[in-house]
Amino acid sequence: MGEAEALDQREAPFWDGLLAYIGSDAQPFSTPGHKRGRGAPADARAIFQALFDADIPHGGGVDTTQRSFDYLRRAERLAAAAHGGDDARFLVNGSTTGNLALLLTTCGDGDEVIVSRMLHKSVLAGIIFSGARPVYVVPEIDPQHNLPLDVPPQAVAAALEAHPQARAVVLVSPSYVGISSNLPEIAALCHAAGVPLLVDEAWGPHFRFHPALPPSAMQAGADAGVSSTHKMLSALTQGSTLVARRGLLDLERLGTMVDMVQTTSPSALIFASLDASRRQMALHGEELLTHTLAVAARLRDALQEIDGLQVLGDTLLAGRPGVGWDPTRVFVDVHQLGLTGHEAEAVLRSEHGVYVEMSDLLGVELLVTIGDDEATIERAVRGFRGLLRHRKPVRRSAAMRSTGSLLFSAEQAISPREAHQARWETVAIGAAAGRISTEALTPYPPGIPLVAPGERLSRAIIEYLHEGVAEGMHITGPSDPTLETLRVVA
Repeated sequence: MGEAEALDQREAPFWDGLLAYIGSDAQPFSTPGHKRGRGAPADARAIFQALFDADIPHGGGVDTTQRSFDYLRRAERLAAAAHGGDDARFLVNGSTTGNLALLLTTCGDGDEVIVSRMLHKSVLAGIIFSGARPVYVVPEIDPQHNLPLDVPPQAVAAALEAHPQARAVVLVSPSYVGISSNLPEIAALCHAAGVPLLVDEAWGPHFRFHPALPPSAMQAGADAGVSSTHKMLSALTQGSTLVARRGLLDLERLGTMVDMVQTTSPSALIFASLDASRRQMALHGEELLTHTLAVAARLRDALQEIDGLQVLGDTLLAGRPGVGWDPTRVFVDVHQLGLTGHEAEAVLRSEHGVYVEMSDLLGVELLVTIGDDEATIERAVRGFRGLLRHRKPVRRSAAMRSTGSLLFSAEQAISPREAHQARWETVAIGAAAGRISTEALTPYPPGIPLVAPGERLSRAIIEYLHEGVAEGMHITGPSDPTLETLRVVA
């Protein structure tokens, strides 16, 4: 870390390399085929000319084909230093790439891995690709709101004791609703057992840069953290950052795995935006986030005053020491208005131009980021006030939450890889109760599998899927998108 600590966070080598190319009269004889927009349709050029001019390859564009200027690795070393790690990799396929690489680095066929059942579908994919056998730990559930909280340290400790050969512990923190597990205590438990702690912190790229936010994975002592810089900060969509430290992880093998699962045609624009975002946050992050936290608080307060809305907050964490909460994630239950979250989303979008991050059968979620200000907050508040004109009799309880206790109810019968590769048959969904699914059935968003391959389908899960699809819920994973049939182990 000595060299990394001396790096100047005012620098942005990849960003500067991209700007140099844009400002040049370079005539490319390389990909992409539109050749700085000249080959693109006229209507596309009229809108995207500046984008076309910057849409260039890494090798042979920003850098030479032999990467002679080393812009990318220089930028990644700066990111490692900014986040408190020993190395970093920029990712252009979201945090998915990092999650896959971490599972492939630490686990092989048949190895046990302790993993939160509130896992993103990309972590499940990494388990299938690696052949690992998951030992699921589940978060505590708030009974009033049917909302998953943190994975308690004692659950991780029990899993480590019962499975001493586990190769890694993989947690999602913060959760989709912004709750962060007690990572410092969990990291200490993992390290005492000689096991690396790997954190999918896709929703926490900003944690490192403000003291009022929960600690980041690196600050908490984790061995690796994958954060979606594009979700909460200023990188372009798909731009994410993997940060890791030496000791329990083989960083050279991790780098090899990133190269295996990342595209060989990465977007220089995304790389450059990650470099620029890192510099922005390293130099000005606390100031930007202080303002973000202030406007998020104003949004919460204003929405809480609207009759029929319930804004979930840090009162959920009472009596849970070490658990953190991200106030920039504004989760609003609307079911007391007699609306589903899907219906509320449709009204907000069509009548008020307010586009939410997520909706489910009970509510919607909004993200407040460094791109928001008083004007954007006021527009959101006006939109939610407009929901009152659509009020109906109350139809649902918290039992229908897509991230609720039903996520953790299925019995794991065989490993996800075994199920994924098993001989299968197609059955009507009504006849699937008791059968083992070969498919992941995932409400998206949030992207947490309701059923993972290898889990036994229950009548309650089937009924939930029926009602969810009828109300407009989007389910990814099934071979039959109508969900009239499912593939199960033959």
